[in-house]
Amino acid sequence: MEMAGKRGTRKRYTKRQFGLYMMIAPMVVLLFLFSYIPMYGIVIAFQDYFPFTGVSGSKWVGFKHFAYFLTDDTFYYVLKNTLIINFYDIVFGFTAPIVFAILANELMHQPFKRIIQSISYLPNFFSWVVVAGLMQLVLTSDKGGLVNDALHWLFGIGPISFLTDSKLFVPLVVVLDIWKSVGFSAILYFATITNIPSELYEAASIDGASRIRKMYHVTLPGLIPIIVLLFLLKLSTIFTIGFDRIFNLQNPMVYNVSEVISTYVYHVGLQQAQFSLTTAIGLAQSVIGFTLLILSNWLSKRFVGLGLY
Repeated sequence: MEMAGKRGTRKRYTKRQFGLYMMIAPMVVLLFLFSYIPMYGIVIAFQDYFPFTGVSGSKWVGFKHFAYFLTDDTFYYVLKNTLIINFYDIVFGFTAPIVFAILANELMHQPFKRIIQSISYLPNFFSWVVVAGLMQLVLTSDKGGLVNDALHWLFGIGPISFLTDSKLFVPLVVVLDIWKSVGFSAILYFATITNIPSELYEAASIDGASRIRKMYHVTLPGLIPIIVLLFLLKLSTIFTIGFDRIFNLQNPMVYNVSEVISTYVYHVGLQQAQFSLTTAIGLAQSVIGFTLLILSNWLSKRFVGLGLY
């Protein structure tokens, strides 16, 4: 009798949820087709793969390609460039949306606050191709570059090679990424701030806390859970930089600082047809990123008490 009751309850529950299952079914199918089935391709990391012979006709070579890029001097300077840019992304790019969200939240005039938020979201919808094209117009050292023309007119300064000076490439890439993503990345922080109980701010006001102290003692602690979550996700991508972000700003004058893992994979994999090598690099990136995510999540739960799961 009891078993029959459980079966009836389960049947009614499944019937109620059937519509939801049908809604997510297409996404599950697409995920399986385009994310899981292609994972079979990682086997070519352990082969000398040739497109004309396919996976079945290619020779198995074990960890040959992993050993190659681990002993290749070129790969190490590429890895160094990747880590340097990601370090500055974490120090400045990760903190910028937090600071922006906290400061924008303090704006008292609501229409102006909404305008600022809307304007900050806009650059996120520009592709890196468009951004690179704009920078060619704005930062070029040739006559007609807006920034260089303004510097010459205001201060008499000669043209600065913003796009071809290797010392300026990393700061330029980091600043452009902040400009492009700071508003959109702050959305989660804005949403979290709105969920902080207003009673906490009222209690702080009664205690005589200034707006700065409210930001530090009420707003910032309320953001800690989402900050930890996003930081863990960011840390897992420390060996990854968006290809289009670098490639569209890259030129031969700055290859020594701009060649990162994603562009290296493009130049070696597509231009030199070393598919097995680039697959090995991609697989190593994924394994390291997953390991960092698990390790950082464990450390966060161990010492902070917060984590992804």
